[in-house]
Amino acid sequence: MSKVAGFAVSAVILLVGISACGSSSSSSTSAANKPAPLNPASTSTSGASTTPSASTGGGTAIAADPSGQLKFDKTALSAKSGKVTITFTNSSAVPHNFTIAQGTGGSVVGATPTFAGGNKTLTVKLKPGTYTFYCSVPGHRQAGMQGTLTVK
Repeated sequence: MSKVAGFAVSAVILLVGISACGSSSSSSTSAANKPAPLNPASTSTSGASTTPSASTGGGTAIAADPSGQLKFDKTALSAKSGKVTITFTNSSAVPHNFTIAQGTGGSVVGATPTFAGGNKTLTVKLKPGTYTFYCSVPGHRQAGMQGTLTVK
């Protein structure tokens, strides 16, 4: 086999291997403000108008806009009361966090650290009610980086 053909085969194998690695986060398609069930079985991947999936006790996923815009890929989540685990993905270079507060102006019940490029996990015990999630980096929430978490 020639050096060029050997290089081409190696490059294809490398690309296939990289694409197989993928990402651990996922999202499910739904209407812009419709809460997604917090169930690992409901996850799937889709395009720009996506809704991150979430689940209780085992894995919730939500992401910041990867292009750096000040928004989450979902504006509404729902969960069963009890232990709720959320994995927040920030693929952009813009630092973000994921904060949960009671109601619209209530006390913070949990938050990830502020970071860029990676994932952070937050586990909180929530009672039934309405919570607000947002990015607490100055100006981000005011720019629209927030949503509603309904706990039943």
